[in-house]
Amino acid sequence: MPVTILSVHDLTKNYGSEQIFSGVTFQVEERQRVALVGVNGAGKSTLLRVLAGKEEPDAGTITTLSGLRITYQAQEATFDPSHTVREAALDAFREARRLAEEMAAIEARMSDAQGAELDELLEQYGELSARFEAAGGYEMEYRTEQVLTGLGFAEEDFETSVTHLSGGQKTRLALACALLSDPDLLLLDEPTNHLDLAALEWLEGFLRSWNRAVIVVSHDRYFLDRVTERTLDLSFGTLEDYPAPYSRYLVLREERRARQLKEYEAQQEFIARTEEFIRRYKAGQRSKEARGRETRLARLERIEKPREHETLHVRLTAGLRSGRVVLSTHRLQVGYPPRDGGKEPAVLLTVPDLTIERGDRVALIGPNGIGKTSLLRTIVGEIKPLAGRIEFGVNVKPAYYAQGHEGLDPRKTVLSTLLDKYPMSEEGARTLLGRFLFSGDDVFKTVGSLSGGERSRLALATLTLERANFLILDEPTNHLDISSREALEGVLSDYEGAILFVSHDRYLIDRLATRVWAVENGTIRVYQGNYGDYLRQRERATPQPEAAQPARPAPASTPTPAPRQGDRLSDRERRRLQQELAAAERTISRLEQRLNELNDDLALATIEQDVEAITRLGNEYEAVQAELDAAYAEWEALGRRLDEATEAVRS
Repeated sequence: MPVTILSVHDLTKNYGSEQIFSGVTFQVEERQRVALVGVNGAGKSTLLRVLAGKEEPDAGTITTLSGLRITYQAQEATFDPSHTVREAALDAFREARRLAEEMAAIEARMSDAQGAELDELLEQYGELSARFEAAGGYEMEYRTEQVLTGLGFAEEDFETSVTHLSGGQKTRLALACALLSDPDLLLLDEPTNHLDLAALEWLEGFLRSWNRAVIVVSHDRYFLDRVTERTLDLSFGTLEDYPAPYSRYLVLREERRARQLKEYEAQQEFIARTEEFIRRYKAGQRSKEARGRETRLARLERIEKPREHETLHVRLTAGLRSGRVVLSTHRLQVGYPPRDGGKEPAVLLTVPDLTIERGDRVALIGPNGIGKTSLLRTIVGEIKPLAGRIEFGVNVKPAYYAQGHEGLDPRKTVLSTLLDKYPMSEEGARTLLGRFLFSGDDVFKTVGSLSGGERSRLALATLTLERANFLILDEPTNHLDISSREALEGVLSDYEGAILFVSHDRYLIDRLATRVWAVENGTIRVYQGNYGDYLRQRERATPQPEAAQPARPAPASTPTPAPRQGDRLSDRERRRLQQELAAAERTISRLEQRLNELNDDLALATIEQDVEAITRLGNEYEAVQAELDAAYAEWEALGRRLDEATEAVRS
């Protein structure tokens, strides 16, 4: 049976007179991957800090397995300013590095020791060496480079001072430190922020094959679906537990809300009938019965009406209809002119001749810092092209949504931001802002005091007033919670104009894009379709990289032997290996499908409180999970054997 490593009972947290959450109760078992979801401000980060011991609860208990090691990765990160990126990451191996210093000191003493003293030093050294190995010392350099590279740091970044890092780079470095610390329970708060698509895929692979427990807060639905197997929903100060990944959780939540609403409405009907009976007969011959019903009604435990969070109510109209061609580029080069007396410009992108037509929805993707935002800024005229030209079609009216919201004046209020730019009444502005969840005195906040999510919503509100027929959007879902992202997706899907957007939100790209522009090797490659189509086309075009593995690799100091002649396989043996690999993949697919079915069955059994079914399904789930782990191990072994054989042929 799975071991419970964390048990939370009746947890309550207040900030002054404001209650953040109460009655929070749940357990986490070893190796579970749990999503913690909820709207912005629901208290998710606060709950993680309480679990990590960074804050104290006002009531309730947290019980952990003896010796449990917990690592908390916060959204904000601080480092020793004297450290480089590599040194900061290696700090996760503090114990191993301390042991290495002790071992070095003993090595120095052994050079002059003899007899009994030398024997004693050798014994001490052996003990330290075993502890050093257990602490990951022999592989810490390799693992550090592996994780830093996976999260998007280039090798030349390793020796960069942490004081020279951007906010996004510091967040990625904090995530690297958390992963390298190898805890029993990892608490991640928005780990996908500031990751490009390649780093996201790497992190997903790492966490999927990690054999420890994790609780993760994220608004990235694609990430949650691929990584987590259970969802905790923190809403209106209470926690609901769903034994399913994110997409299935949405279905289960709606089913649960529908049942709660039906129960609430049935009770309201009963209350109304009872109150009518009491009113009619309280003073008549049936007064005793009426008083009895009144007493029972007073004791009745009332069912609360299910509450729903407010969501964005966005309307985007394209205004004037544009010509068929909205945008075209001709021999375009994007970058920056020479600086500090240099002769050569900094060329970021050499763009092939591209066209966007009315109704197209084009996703621009690629690694961070590759030039995506610079291309958008060149299109809207904020940066001059180094070469070539950009042409807008007939009747095209573009509108630009900047990632940093530079168009918003931090000194203005939310209300004046609209009134100073657009002709409308204060009542009309308030009504519009209400659709973007600004109510009451919120409209008098200054832009500079707003949270990232609030600034994003205000920028979207101004965008709706532009009546543009060509939207140019740079990370439009950044800082938005899941419900706001879903509302925005729906609006953009119904928008009749053209859209060019940069995003790392794969759910958005999958739902919205009709074409993908992928920045590759300093240029743009065009893929037809959405994100799933892009992945399939990319897989057909290029060999797949090795999946990210957090498992302990061979020590970095051990050289890799060259492939031996005996490693070479005949064509028949290679085909057999490939067939076995394909069979293992089919087995994995079948077992994963069965796990999903069991998840659904367990969810239903939990809702129906069918203890016998929960036990039976739980046992089957564990058995299937064990089969799946074995299938993955076989798949990895076959893949390694095939890779070694391929390398042997090349050599």
